[in-house]
Amino acid sequence: MHRRDFLWALPGTALAARSALAEEWTAPAPGKKGVMLMNRIAPSVSELYIAGLDGSNERKLLADTRFEYNGSFAAGGGFVFTSERNGDGQSDLFRATADGKLIQPLVTGAPVDDAGVLSPDGRTLAFVSTRNGYRANIWLMDLKTGRTRQLTGTKDVRGEDGKPDCYYRPAWSPDGKCIAFSSDRNTAWTGHDAGHGWEHTQELSIYVIGVDGKGFRKVAAKPGYCLGSPKWSPDGRRIVFYEMTVEATWGARRPNYVGKTPTRIVSVDVASGERVEHQADNELKLQPQFISNSEIGYLVKYGPNEGLAYTSDRPAVKQAFIRSPHWSDDGKQVIYEKVQFRPARPVWKQLYSWEKDWDYRETDVFPQLSRQGWIVYTDKQTGNASIMVMRPDGSEKRKVFDIEGRGLDPTLVKQGLAGAFQPAWSPDGAWISFGLGAWFFLRDKANAAVWRVRADGTGAEQLTDGKQHCGFPSYSGDGKEIVYRLWSDDEKGLRILDLETRQTRVLTQGYDNLPGWSPDGKSIVFTRKRTEDGNFDIYTISPDGSNLFRATTHGSSDGHAVWTADNRIMWSGSQHGFRDEAALYDQTFQQYGQIYIMNRDGSAKRMVTDSKWEDSMPLYLPARH
Repeated sequence: MHRRDFLWALPGTALAARSALAEEWTAPAPGKKGVMLMNRIAPSVSELYIAGLDGSNERKLLADTRFEYNGSFAAGGGFVFTSERNGDGQSDLFRATADGKLIQPLVTGAPVDDAGVLSPDGRTLAFVSTRNGYRANIWLMDLKTGRTRQLTGTKDVRGEDGKPDCYYRPAWSPDGKCIAFSSDRNTAWTGHDAGHGWEHTQELSIYVIGVDGKGFRKVAAKPGYCLGSPKWSPDGRRIVFYEMTVEATWGARRPNYVGKTPTRIVSVDVASGERVEHQADNELKLQPQFISNSEIGYLVKYGPNEGLAYTSDRPAVKQAFIRSPHWSDDGKQVIYEKVQFRPARPVWKQLYSWEKDWDYRETDVFPQLSRQGWIVYTDKQTGNASIMVMRPDGSEKRKVFDIEGRGLDPTLVKQGLAGAFQPAWSPDGAWISFGLGAWFFLRDKANAAVWRVRADGTGAEQLTDGKQHCGFPSYSGDGKEIVYRLWSDDEKGLRILDLETRQTRVLTQGYDNLPGWSPDGKSIVFTRKRTEDGNFDIYTISPDGSNLFRATTHGSSDGHAVWTADNRIMWSGSQHGFRDEAALYDQTFQQYGQIYIMNRDGSAKRMVTDSKWEDSMPLYLPARH
């Protein structure tokens, strides 16, 4: 196939203005519309292990291990677990024999299907799924007939419209009649830092419901707190869970908050609600489980004691990045997963495609394609947050701006909080503009400026003076101007820099960020914080400051918007909620984020990813056959 047969998503003015591509690229699979690049923040390795309670006799659970998590012991022998063996990002449920050799699919398909646990009689699977409306709910499946039934999110068991309303971590009562779970139903969409932050926190309470859908009730709640991962005592009288402040659910998924997110292990009497605190210190303790009526095992996340711990005198098992423990009913064994984030997902790795006529592939952050056929991005996950360019098939990759020696704190770079962010091509492909500095909540006390560098890596120059925090630039269609975000104590909003005169004009004065010029040059898309509740929406505005338009109106946060070649808008949204308990994630910011697309007038909104993980930074590369 020749290069004239390809039409790639282009930044700049109009598709008709594109230059001839420099060389042939790898075609999308036959019959596909093209490739969508995206960035996924998730472990790159996740393997299940089984061991004694003291960590002895540890071995891999599966003979054929791929990418598995959330393993649990199955009644009658064997194990149930979640696997992404059907595609990176596609969570499906499987069962394995006790020796880990025979693997049988239980629940598969495009939705997230996760956290499966078998009933005590081994006949019914309870699991979390997004299969009806993209929200996480508890479902039941009869293993004999394969029939499924939705237990939460139904007419009788659902929260208020517009608010969080998801259900997690089902646990069977010992008699098999009830299921306990956590839920954020009827809570608020709230950012961290008392609502000032972009990323959501999570408030959870503990509920029980009969397997017939009756008897739904709350058994434990505490305003301003997150209560998660419930498990029953062997005698069925108590339910144990972890308890932390809502604010701590932000720090619990960020390694830079080690020692700052203390939790308690708590149990309640199911009948009376009587509360007992079993462990309360400065460690991050999660996913407790009764091993007997008097002993509880739990996970210590992060810190020097990371691993498995017990409320008894039983010795702890100290091991980094053990996650999701599940103890056997006889109290002799424990299943857990081991996760790694290195090596990172390679650029161009095949991902699961929720749009079957598109190939989904991995990229690093802030990808953008020039008219001349080069992709630029920040190597935040695979490198040190410098500026890279490559061909759309991942070939001819090279660094054009190195942040080394630019005065950035290497610790902040490693944590994803500093670097050269949001590179943008000039229409002629000669220049790349970007922001250089420290980002996110550091903007109040750190420096950042707009820079540019030639595509060959020469001529790097600073375009703003660095006295105010400036970044996230985007070129106008004619290449004469750059729009960027400014942040200071005295001024906030979007500014437009004339590259010839070096004069700047004010475009907006709101809490605005992440601007991007549309391909037709008529609009600038950006993210604005709502003053009424602290959440965020997508807006567009004309370059002269007219025609301000709010494109998203949901009570959750929407942001990181980018244009497609045909002037539609893609963004990272959260209106369908978390897919799991927030505190259980690692090294991520907004794991609830899924990729959406809409017309520029806000119509025809739809999701284009449905994974357990944080998906963002999309770039369509359409092909015309």
